[in-house]
Amino acid sequence: MAVRTGALIETLWIMIKTPYLLYLGSTVDPMAIKTSRGIAMFRAEDSIGEFVHGAGALSLGLPRMSFAEAAAAGAKTLILGIANAGGTLSNELIDDCEAALDAGLDIASGLHRRLRDEPRLVAAAKRQGRCLFDVRDASSDLPVGNGLPRGGRRLLTVGTDCSVGKMVTTLHLERAMRARGIAADFRATGQTGILIAGSGVPLDAVVADFISGAIEQLSPARDDNGWDLIEGQGSLFHPSFAGVSTGLLHGAQADGIVICHDPTRPHMRGLPHYAMPLLSDTIEANLRVARLTSPDAVALGIALNTSSLTREEAQDVCCRTAEETGLPTTDPVAFGVEEIIDRIEQCFGKSQQVKPPSA
Repeated sequence: MAVRTGALIETLWIMIKTPYLLYLGSTVDPMAIKTSRGIAMFRAEDSIGEFVHGAGALSLGLPRMSFAEAAAAGAKTLILGIANAGGTLSNELIDDCEAALDAGLDIASGLHRRLRDEPRLVAAAKRQGRCLFDVRDASSDLPVGNGLPRGGRRLLTVGTDCSVGKMVTTLHLERAMRARGIAADFRATGQTGILIAGSGVPLDAVVADFISGAIEQLSPARDDNGWDLIEGQGSLFHPSFAGVSTGLLHGAQADGIVICHDPTRPHMRGLPHYAMPLLSDTIEANLRVARLTSPDAVALGIALNTSSLTREEAQDVCCRTAEETGLPTTDPVAFGVEEIIDRIEQCFGKSQQVKPPSA
């Protein structure tokens, strides 16, 4: 049995074997399966199926497989692509993980509760010679932030709330910038991003004093005139998670921010007694915090999650938001991010051109 823990993770693609079976279990909350959804979207070539309990649970439209069927089809790792309250391992989840190990699958998890702390799973992994990967482990020797200027360009996605598309926006920016020939690298700060990118730092597992230092380490100086695109976390307006957002803004030392927002959300996630902030207030607050370490930080665009709207409604809200904020506004999934990249080049000039990927 092998257990992967700790460190600023740099080698997950090497260690976690593909293809994947994505675990959805009995989940009915669309926001709770964002890890599985993200991997299915950005690592589609490695996702051969999904494991779902019953007809009422959510599905990503992948082939439904039992653990034995997935192993027979060539799957190597079960990805626990769910996020429940507190990141716990329920009895059902432990039973399923043990069955997956017995079927011959490794398991990778980004939950707060560690696989290695569950005796039944450790015993099953040892019995079957399988591996357990706890992605949400941060290094024990991270530095504190120093705020010293460093070379290179950095963009940070921020949000009006949690789970409004910061990771998806950042990944779409990376793809589109590279396609345009711009040197750009996604820097993951959450479990889903780390599993997609194969590297990163699980920021919500970092001791508070070291958050900004962890981001400085994740996104060091670069001298190729390219961009580090840093995945945002939380929201300055969410009482539960504003702390991690603040440290991230300071450590990112971002030249520019892209604000992510769900225009249909009635209140802050999980907090019906907290109204959603205005976009104007979100822009102002994030720039004010960012400018402690990056005095010239600017807003580069608005990324909306319009997945619950019709295409016509989505286009209308994008146009109205652009008029209200004076910033290019788009839904990255529905309409792409080219307008935001145009503004990046207007503000900072043409970036280092690299050979675009072959068609």
